[in-house]
Amino acid sequence: MLKNDRWISEQASLGMLEPFQEKLIRHLEPESEKSPVLSFGCSSYGYDLRLSSKEFLIFRHVPGTVMNPKKFNPANLEPTDLEEDEDGKYFILPAHSYGLGVALEKMKVPPNITVICLGKSTYARLGIIVNTTPAEASWEGHLTLEFSNSSGADCRIYADEGICQLLFFEGDPCETTYSDRKGKYQYQQEKVTLAKV
Repeated sequence: MLKNDRWISEQASLGMLEPFQEKLIRHLEPESEKSPVLSFGCSSYGYDLRLSSKEFLIFRHVPGTVMNPKKFNPANLEPTDLEEDEDGKYFILPAHSYGLGVALEKMKVPPNITVICLGKSTYARLGIIVNTTPAEASWEGHLTLEFSNSSGADCRIYADEGICQLLFFEGDPCETTYSDRKGKYQYQQEKVTLAKV
């Protein structure tokens, strides 16, 4: 079953999402509708997660190398600067490139829930694809988020604003949770966690 806003708020009060925004925020000054942002917070059947401003890495071509998930070479990634203007804080994801960021919110997934991360339609309309990744039962930490710019233009990726939506699915209790099997991506900090075996 897909969980609703009431359930998400209740679980957040028990530590599932921190910090938690109970209502969907579209403006930093809602009364005057000033300072528009890419929405974040609780929606009807999901939660719009924010991108942390702490780190954003872009894959670069290193001649003579082939990326290997079993022996990931950090030299294939380079940090990009956080920029800021009147529209907000942002990173630049170059055209036809791939980047990694990290969620601002920390998650603690209940043992009978799996969370799916989907892209936001505003970014999708610009050619930005957020990889669909799960956070399994009893996973805990800050999600590393993956972005592909499939367009021919560079794109701003805004920090501290909505970047993707989490959907919470309840299932029958599982035999072994992610925590039980000591999953390799458990307890990620608010920084990009690289591929590992």
